Amino acid sequence: MDHVKTLQEVFERFKNAGIRLKRRKCIFMALEVVYLGHKINAKGVFPVKDKVEAIKNAPQPRNVSELKAFLGMLNYYHRFLPNLSTELYPLHELLRKNTKWRLGTKQKKAFQKAKEMLQSDKLLVHFEPNKEIILACDASPYGVGAVLSHKMTNGEEKPIAYASKTLTSAEKKYSQIEKESLAIIFGVKKFHQYIFGRHVRIVTDHKPLIGLFREDRSVPINAASRIQRWALTLAAYEYEIKYKEGRNHGNADGLSRLPLSVKDEKASIPGDTLLLLQHFDETSVTSSKIKRWTLKNALFSRVLHYVKSGWPATCKCPSVEMRPFFYRRNELSCQDDILLWGCRVIIPPEGRKEIIQELHEAHPGISRMKSLATSYVWWPNMDKELEGCVLNCDHCQHVRDKPPEAPMHPWEWPSRPWSRLHVDFAGPFMNKMFMIVVDAHSKWLEVCVMKTITSENTIAKLQQIFSTHGIPDTIVSDNGPLFTSREFKQFLQRNGIKQINSAPYHPASNGLAEKAVQTFKQAMKKMKSGTIQEKINNFLFRYRITPHTTTGASPAELLMKRKLKSKLDLVFPNMEEKVVNKQNIQKHYKDKTAKERDFDLESKVYAKNFSSGDKWLPGYITEKSGPLSYRIRLSDDNIIRRHVDHLRPRQTADPVITPDFEIETSTPSEIKPLEETTQSETTEPRYPKRQKREPAYLKDYVR
Repeated sequence: MDHVKTLQEVFERFKNAGIRLKRRKCIFMALEVVYLGHKINAKGVFPVKDKVEAIKNAPQPRNVSELKAFLGMLNYYHRFLPNLSTELYPLHELLRKNTKWRLGTKQKKAFQKAKEMLQSDKLLVHFEPNKEIILACDASPYGVGAVLSHKMTNGEEKPIAYASKTLTSAEKKYSQIEKESLAIIFGVKKFHQYIFGRHVRIVTDHKPLIGLFREDRSVPINAASRIQRWALTLAAYEYEIKYKEGRNHGNADGLSRLPLSVKDEKASIPGDTLLLLQHFDETSVTSSKIKRWTLKNALFSRVLHYVKSGWPATCKCPSVEMRPFFYRRNELSCQDDILLWGCRVIIPPEGRKEIIQELHEAHPGISRMKSLATSYVWWPNMDKELEGCVLNCDHCQHVRDKPPEAPMHPWEWPSRPWSRLHVDFAGPFMNKMFMIVVDAHSKWLEVCVMKTITSENTIAKLQQIFSTHGIPDTIVSDNGPLFTSREFKQFLQRNGIKQINSAPYHPASNGLAEKAVQTFKQAMKKMKSGTIQEKINNFLFRYRITPHTTTGASPAELLMKRKLKSKLDLVFPNMEEKVVNKQNIQKHYKDKTAKERDFDLESKVYAKNFSSGDKWLPGYITEKSGPLSYRIRLSDDNIIRRHVDHLRPRQTADPVITPDFEIETSTPSEIKPLEETTQSETTEPRYPKRQKREPAYLKDYVR
């Protein structure tokens, strides 16, 4: 069904935009619906009877305010009432300025007639882009009207909407041809969302407009400027204009004879137009100010004099503040007493703060801000000042990306098995939740199917595991509610188990458990046959007898100190050395892009915010809770715990405008205009040096 397909497309749009609908407020597969006082069905749009009861039962107005209120309610359904303007003319006479209030027979008759018109079932057909569109327009001495219609397959015209408006005092003075032209412009603008980009047939009963606005002919050069402007407006539409005699043009003519009063068009915004206004403050630095500052500044006025009259031949050793200009003396010029370096304006010190603020209006980064600045301005030490502006901008620090990751801090390898356990949950996976327990020494893996994720069930599963392997010394877990609950903490205290919680929002701190979860999921996906428990048993057996890539021995051999009956047994002695070497290799590759960072107590930092709001939260260090984690007190006195990868130093210094020069203690004879800096070429090997070992076959020989 087309309707179902349309619904699917609409729901897909809602899903992509993150919009949710309330089921109790939705109606599907209905033959008709009521929306904003209108009844909509397959035939068209009707006014809802119970919504117009207030209008039909309204008492006669006693003053202008009550009359305006009644006409306002009636105007909501004006597109259903094509002859409403004519019927309401006596009432509109009472709204004229300096008119004495008198509700006579004509006014009462018009009041009752308006109520009766609402009782008839007026139908407006639905707009269909594939059908021919007709826009009928007409004007009277005091109003203009327009009717948008469809030409049906049987040749009958069905209205889509009606519109009319009262002429202003200035518009009433237009000539008749200008009024008729205004009616067309009014109709085109009123129904812009219907006709723009589509072919429309404009119908008028004023024959001179046929030659004036013909689509294949330009407007005469001697036409009034108002007519020429309207012709430009019509040029944006694809139309043909047709003539119809006045006696056959009653639909638009009736609307124009007495149109509805209209609000001030300048105060209204079209409903189909969305304006995104962004206010840009004009910079206070102008060319006139730069010129004035240049002439008043001693250094800049001196440079300007040299640029105009030539640099002195004896100026071999310029002063420190003059040196940046002296080195660029062949590239400097002036225009209207403003110094230029190439096409870039040289800004005096008085205007640099405002220029920096203008450059940083959209809060670009250092590179983008420098690129923008170098397109317009220059001054000595400009790059340093731009960098300081970005680094010290409070708004930029709030949304800045996380800092470089800290160097890897490997977990210490336990000297005995089942000393430290890493625990995590996997799921929802295969419509179930699984608890994963890993021994840090032997890499022994336990997988438990969880019916519900609660502290009680978790404790029960751990007790079941402890009954086989014993009680560990330490349990490492994340900061999930069940691991931080009072029941779980009491369980650990009763059994003398130390608990270590990884840094919040940093799964790598509990990397052993995270890796075990990935291994478990991948293995379960690959096995196609068997129940879930059969798959788990098969996976655990194969995993426990397989030598681990870190230890070089199977988890079963390290935990149980014996080999399980299997064809895949491999024995690698000196497990600790292998683990340490493996960790060192991992640390070497990890630390290539890492950066060592340490924070002192009371250090001001920005902490990563994983909730809604600012990306970074200001605070200061109160405690070092681990090798790479800290406790931070925020500005609202809340204390949070973060990994060092989620911390950045907070700079609170105000932007400082650096001087144009740096004081040097060298004598003039030691100053060299151009110095070439040499860089020592130091290359770091890309890969770790290969360890040289004696071949295994030589161990059998005696030297």
